[in-house]
Amino acid sequence: MTRTILKYVALIALTLLFSVSSASAQDKIRTVIIDGQNNHNWAETTPYLVKILEDAGIFEVDVATAPGKGGDMSKFNVDFSKYDLVVMNYNGDRWNPEMDKAFVKFVVDGGGFLSYHAGNNAFANWPAYNEMIGLGGWEGRNEDSGPYLYLDADGNTVIDAVEPGVGGDHGPQWAYPIDVRAPEHPIMKGLPLRFRHCEDELYQRQRGPAHNVTVLATAFAVPEKRGTNRNEPLIITVPYGKGRCVNNMLGHAGKQLESVDFIVLFQRCAEWAATGKVTIEVPEDFPGEDEPTFRKLFD
Repeated sequence: MTRTILKYVALIALTLLFSVSSASAQDKIRTVIIDGQNNHNWAETTPYLVKILEDAGIFEVDVATAPGKGGDMSKFNVDFSKYDLVVMNYNGDRWNPEMDKAFVKFVVDGGGFLSYHAGNNAFANWPAYNEMIGLGGWEGRNEDSGPYLYLDADGNTVIDAVEPGVGGDHGPQWAYPIDVRAPEHPIMKGLPLRFRHCEDELYQRQRGPAHNVTVLATAFAVPEKRGTNRNEPLIITVPYGKGRCVNNMLGHAGKQLESVDFIVLFQRCAEWAATGKVTIEVPEDFPGEDEPTFRKLFD
């Protein structure tokens, strides 16, 4: 009798353990990173993005790699219904019409979308995509693509639909301070109001529809670094249908992706886009105003 009871107790324990493990896996934010073409080194950056998300402990990450430039896009399809969050590490050839429609439906129905760095260079002629990112650059963008958006010296948002010019450029990389513009937003809450980012591209002169944009963070593009002399938006949010879209313009390559502010902001942007809340805490090694901080992600 005793042996039978012990076997029964052990079976219950194993069943409970399996149930908890399964529930934990199901509770994770199901994420897909799209890459395969980019004017940046996607083959280098995608493994960093995967590790950053997985290190947070709340994401389960897949990667969908598109064919190379000029490849057969008709066979590239992502089943967006499997995911809570899409991360865009892609700019290049347009997807096929079925995938375009599926992506729009995913976001409209409430899916999270995070555009990473040059993801906002993609698809200059796709209106829905440009509504999702709010602002973008390059790929022929100009005054026909929408207004410039920046913050004036008093922190007021300026939407300039008059000034002609290119959409998107940047000067040399430098370690610039970032200013938090929406300190009560879940992504930014608890961060220092100003902190030092590592040497990175500072995107400026971004253009787009700029509808319903919330500016979370900016950096001042100093003239001595070929800057605009404006407070340029670097992290913005845009609602699209029921979905939450985040356009995070930081993080040129692997070196930048090891800066603690990038790691924390990327994790927080991803969680908020997928869930509308942020549980990831601000770590002790988050930088202050003077110097960036780093974590070694790979040996």
